[in-house]
Amino acid sequence: MINKRIFLQAIAAAAMATAGMGSAIAADITGAGATFPFPIYAKWAEMYKAQTGTGMNYQSIGSSGGMRQIRAKTVAFGATDAPISGAELDKDGMVQFPAIIGGTIPVFNLDGFAQGEVRITGQVLAEMFLGKITNWNDPKIAALNPGKTFPSQAVTVVHRADGSGTTFNFTDYLSVVSKDWADTVGKGAAVKWPAPTSIGGRGNEGVAANVSRTKGAIGYVEYAYAKKNNIPYMSMQNADGKFVRPDDKSFEAAAAGVDWFSVPGMGVSMVNAKGALSWPISTASFIVMYKEPTNKAESAEVIKFFDWAFKNGGKAASELDYVAMPPAVTQQIATRVWSQINNK
Repeated sequence: MINKRIFLQAIAAAAMATAGMGSAIAADITGAGATFPFPIYAKWAEMYKAQTGTGMNYQSIGSSGGMRQIRAKTVAFGATDAPISGAELDKDGMVQFPAIIGGTIPVFNLDGFAQGEVRITGQVLAEMFLGKITNWNDPKIAALNPGKTFPSQAVTVVHRADGSGTTFNFTDYLSVVSKDWADTVGKGAAVKWPAPTSIGGRGNEGVAANVSRTKGAIGYVEYAYAKKNNIPYMSMQNADGKFVRPDDKSFEAAAAGVDWFSVPGMGVSMVNAKGALSWPISTASFIVMYKEPTNKAESAEVIKFFDWAFKNGGKAASELDYVAMPPAVTQQIATRVWSQINNK
């Protein structure tokens, strides 16, 4: 079994050591983008290099940064949790496919609460991030948590300071469950955060760090980063009205009914999915590549890497609490998406 905490601490240290370039693993395939999937891409790259000798340099710089890099043609693939629209893909001559499924979770910093012990709804979460609920002893929080005593502690919102697919996923969810959020803030990789007491952090790493050191903080990160930092996370009410905890099973439940090819570019939103076990802020992370790549040999290596990861990386994904793409979907990615890339 992989020791998740030790492994994630190690890759976090690597990220710090390469702060100017983002998190990286030495080698031959180049990619950049989302911090959300970095833990599993790092593990896959380690496994793949051990088997093939081919390495991967993945810069964990955020989804917006990854899209800038791929458009500048400085990397062979971009990674984003905010899917690119079909029209934009067509305009830029690109294809897109989901590579991994995970979950965004609300995390907080209050003493005396175990993991998943605090319950929250999407509507109350939206009010906290809107700055309308400003103290942890607010009656709306108390009503969801009978028998629990919350301190008179100001709420500090921690959000991403960089363009982020995790932010897109989180604000997509808030826009679905809260009309107030949809009307005043909306969804996007970068938004204007309305809460007066708020601080930003770069990457999932930065948000996790700021929540960890700020009493009364609430933020949002990919699940692996909460586990790595041992930050308390909340249970959430899903679309079926059930309170669920985040893990690979609840992410998998949210993905169960997804029709990936119902949207151009496979850019399906999974937020607020139906199902008693579904985690309400589940998402896929996507890979973007050119149909006519500048470096055809490197582009071919990227496909070899993800083909290997789809076939051999499921156990590692599960051990890091991600969900691997189902084989039936990866087969269609090969025949319907990768077939559009000219690597000859």
